[in-house]
Amino acid sequence: MKKNLIILAGIAVAIAALIVFTAKNGAPPKTGGSLAGSGSEAIDTADLRGKPAPDFELLNLTGKKVKLSDYRGKPVLLNFWATWCGPCRIEMPWFANLQKQYGQKGLEIVGVALDDDSSPADIAKFAKEIGVNYTILVGKDSVGDAYGGVVGLPTTFYIDATGKIVEQTAGLPSGQGEIEDNIKKILGEHAASTSNGGALSATAITALVHAADGK
Repeated sequence: MKKNLIILAGIAVAIAALIVFTAKNGAPPKTGGSLAGSGSEAIDTADLRGKPAPDFELLNLTGKKVKLSDYRGKPVLLNFWATWCGPCRIEMPWFANLQKQYGQKGLEIVGVALDDDSSPADIAKFAKEIGVNYTILVGKDSVGDAYGGVVGLPTTFYIDATGKIVEQTAGLPSGQGEIEDNIKKILGEHAASTSNGGALSATAITALVHAADGK
């Protein structure tokens, strides 16, 4: 049931982003209040920017316990995703590229899989097919709840070396450049607005349609 709610919420967020872009020719909306759903309905999302990132302990894909606090002193991109999430499949190769590019500067990307029905082996197979080169943890609903209630996937938090949440986003980014700009914020570098102006690519839109169709 919760999986279905997350799917519907993610689709609502994506549709709202497309409507905003079409009407204003601007970037998709960021979190930090509420994200518009269909009609007058809104999806409330907690704005955690400026607050300490809640610590947690989860198992990685080999069964080892991992805490978020293990990465204290390093900037962390914390991404909530699932194997059934179409937009997640699009952005994960971007994360892999950026982990390779910024890992030498201390960046740690951590993906938390919120799959109800997939085993760690299934998640590991999926991650390998995508080319993931960063840490994947098997998530729990309690961790999503600690981060304000993850109501749509993907949802990403950008955490600086002190453990403070600097930025958070929900839904598919406009491109790898948007993610890179946010990474630069937690690295203490200037964000150079390298994104593509907020336009969702044809590939991104196609993935959202497939997700809506349940493929």
